[in-house]
Amino acid sequence: MKIKHGYVLRKVAGENIVVPTEEAALNFNGILTLNETGKVLWERLQTGASKGLLVDTLVDRYEVDEETATKDVADFIKVLKGKNILDE
Repeated sequence: MKIKHGYVLRKVAGENIVVPTEEAALNFNGILTLNETGKVLWERLQTGASKGLLVDTLVDRYEVDEETATKDVADFIKVLKGKNILDE
């Protein structure tokens, strides 16, 4: 999975903000605000990552159990797919 072209992550006033650019700005109305966990997942997805890699990243970085990490990754992916930001 990979973030579609035209979406950039910026730090604005201490917040992690995803902003659509170019053609993506025509198809996406608004911005997305990410917490630190969302930022980490977003950065992995920018270069392409499997669900398994995302889960492993959360388990390693935040010392959460695999079940919790799997649910969090699924929820995050669902949001991105719902906003049509993710290529599979």
